[in-house]
This record gives sequence, C-alpha cells and structure tokens, in this order.
Amino acid sequence: MAEKKRILVVDDEPQIARVLRTSLSGSGYEVRTAEDGHSGLRAAREWQPDLVITDISMPNMNGVELCRELRAESTLPIIVLSVKGEEKTKVEALDAGADDYLTKPVGMDELLARVRRNLARTRTAGDSSQRTITIGDFTIDADAFRVTVRNAEIRLTPKEFELLLYLARHAGRVVTHRTLLLTIWGPNSVEQPEHLRVLVAQLRKKIDAEGTPRYIITEPWVGYRFEPTGEK
Repeated sequence: MAEKKRILVVDDEPQIARVLRTSLSGSGYEVRTAEDGHSGLRAAREWQPDLVITDISMPNMNGVELCRELRAESTLPIIVLSVKGEEKTKVEALDAGADDYLTKPVGMDELLARVRRNLARTRTAGDSSQRTITIGDFTIDADAFRVTVRNAEIRLTPKEFELLLYLARHAGRVVTHRTLLLTIWGPNSVEQPEHLRVLVAQLRKKIDAEGTPRYIITEPWVGYRFEPTGEK
C-alpha cells in the first residue's frame, strides 16, 4: 500500500481547520493542523509534510511570512487561502514562494484538485538546469531552441521561447506578473505589464491552434498558470 501523502493545514480559525482536516483525511491524506505561522513552521520542520495549505491573515506570523520562511529551506508545494479582494496580498504571497492560491470560502472540489495538481508537480517537474522538458503536450529542447506541441514543431521568437520555458518549469503553479517581468525583461520592466500581455498573446496564438487559450491560464490581477495538457 502506498504511503499517505502528508498535508499540513495552517489556519487560526478552528472551524475552517476542522473542515479542511476532515475533507482531506477523507480523501486519503494524512493531515495535521497548526493555528498560526510560528507553530506551522515548527510543524513543517518536524513533520516534513508533502504539501502545506496556509491562511493569509494569522497572528504572530502571517501566511506571507510563513511562505517566505518555508521557501527559504524547502521546495514543498504551498497553497495559500485568501479572502476576496486581497489581490495585493495574494501577489505578495506568490512572490514570497507560494505555488497556488484559493479564495475563501473554499470550494472543496477545487481545493482537492489543486492539491492533486501540486503534488503531481513535485513528482514530474525537473530542476531549472534540465535542458529538455517533456510535459503534457509539450517537448521543449533548450539547447536546440526547439518546441513541439502534440508532436508538431512550432517556431518561437527568443522571448516567446524564454517565457514558455519558464512557465513549463513551473507547470501548475501561479506565476505572478512581477516574477515573469523580472525573469524575461529584468528589474526595469516591472512597471510595464503591457510587454507581458503582448508576449503572452503572441505565444498563445502559436501554441493554441484552436484559438482558445488552453495552456496558459490567466489568473486575474495576479499572473498566469501553465497547464501542459490543456486541462483547467
């Protein structure tokens, strides 16, 4: 029998923590809870979970700070929970190292799907030095500057190739506008989001033959998420 995946839930609202624990346990995961960032960080270090789900607004250490601390010492997936209207805080959390976010109140089917997706990413994602990536419908050869989608080769500009390669190396994760701007154009570009919008639109035209964006999913006001099989 396969060992259960461990999930740490960090939330200062006992009722939400109980609901999450019950739902996740019922789906076959081993779950522990912590009531704030400090206790969550200790639990993560001692218990070594496979994934962390954390609230944003908590006493002592908030979710953004927890993301930053965890990411400094681990690559485990982190899913952030946030209330509606806190787009700025969501972006801060993602920039601090979170992999994904969901808006409260949480839809359990959506949460479980995100959990499965992020756990699968840890099994399939290569490190940043990997020169050839085969993932979903894509094969990306960084040395040959070659991309195939569903076995058909497509021609990309250098910037389009750089964007696709970065997204593929972070497949399933929400990548913020700021992170992409810094990666593709450097620090002087972070106030020029129109560059990214145009580049994404150009890339979509080439990889989505049917015309409907399936692979690069827009996360409104936050960034983009790459789904290599075209399934949202």
